Amino acid sequence: MNLFLDCEFNGFGGSLISMALVDENQHYFYEVLACESPIPWVETHVMPQLNQPVIEWDQFQWKLRHFLQSYQHVHIIADWPEDLSLFLNALIVHPGNHMAVPALTMALWKPTQNDHFIDAKQPHNALSDAIALQKNYQSMNK
Repeated sequence: MNLFLDCEFNGFGGSLISMALVDENQHYFYEVLACESPIPWVETHVMPQLNQPVIEWDQFQWKLRHFLQSYQHVHIIADWPEDLSLFLNALIVHPGNHMAVPALTMALWKPTQNDHFIDAKQPHNALSDAIALQKNYQSMNK
């Protein structure tokens, strides 16, 4: 199953704030983590768009594992490398151990400049951005 990934984070290389994964049938995972000291741009553009209460890291990982385990194989598609990095880091339970997930592959995908890109309905919201990525990918890969 293709899962379309988007993350919001606290500036370039910053900590994860929210993550969304949307499958081809519009089933999704979307969770938000605390961001104690957002940089000014994130404070203005990302924080007002989260639209969901904050949860703790262990609950985030439990929900992510539960969502991923509902599939036999997942192919994660993202349009930004940092999203893939944050996703992979979220799989780490503690040093030397990662959560049990189904067979997993990943792709970094971006439409060409000539493609008509469907914008997210709510920019800087990971769920809205992941849905837009899913729609764009499916429309350009028929």
